[in-house]
Amino acid sequence: MSTEQFSVAGRTVVITGSSQGIGRVTAERFAEDGANVVVSSRSQEKVDEVAAGIRESGAPGDVLAVECDVRDRPSVEALVEATVEEFGGVDVLVNNAGASFMAGFADISENGWKTIVDINLHGTFHCSQVAGAHMREHGGGSIVNLASVAGTDGSPYMSHYGAAKAGVVNLTTTLAYEWAGDNVRVNCIAPGFVATPGVASQMGVTADEIDRSDVKRRIGLSEEIADVVQFLASDASSYVVGETIVARGLPRIEETAEV
Repeated sequence: MSTEQFSVAGRTVVITGSSQGIGRVTAERFAEDGANVVVSSRSQEKVDEVAAGIRESGAPGDVLAVECDVRDRPSVEALVEATVEEFGGVDVLVNNAGASFMAGFADISENGWKTIVDINLHGTFHCSQVAGAHMREHGGGSIVNLASVAGTDGSPYMSHYGAAKAGVVNLTTTLAYEWAGDNVRVNCIAPGFVATPGVASQMGVTADEIDRSDVKRRIGLSEEIADVVQFLASDASSYVVGETIVARGLPRIEETAEV
């Protein structure tokens, strides 16, 4: 049985928000498979550290670290320009950059709301439009957006984040229709609770505490989301267009009493 269709070897992949968590693990995974990986975040120091780790690992893929604030259009344009200059093109964009904080809707300030929407939704707009323009002019590519079950189901105390991620889900479907004729596939992943450094700092749950032998798990690992990202970036998902794949383990089913 062939598994070559799952490979991303030789492709150039831009991953936003890749200084830690899902983005970093995905970058390491792609480089290990032979992809040219561009890691980016708002901190040059942090992405330099990720790039150094990839180089030291002996991964066959090359790596470039670029500081980028996805909320800023010139910064995004510079990211894509640096990628094209270094590797000659952009084959895959992974819109992973995101942020959130927990608060009741009545307690969220206008600035707090705008910040979360700007990073999660507006940032996806900037990156998709800029990288997508290059893809459309040079034979196509794949865009993988990261949403959340907060955007598909809603989530108390995360209305700003959920609303932004719902926008990402809808944008995925719409953009997939608009750009299919240009050979650009657009898909989305909606993870559930994942043991990232951000979750560890906010909620005190780490990956080391997860029992991976239990299929009834309700929290995932960054590596498990990276698997889905690679599937959507590879030829194995050639018949998957405009979809949002929910990866949340076993969903909670609330029992209701008969009336």
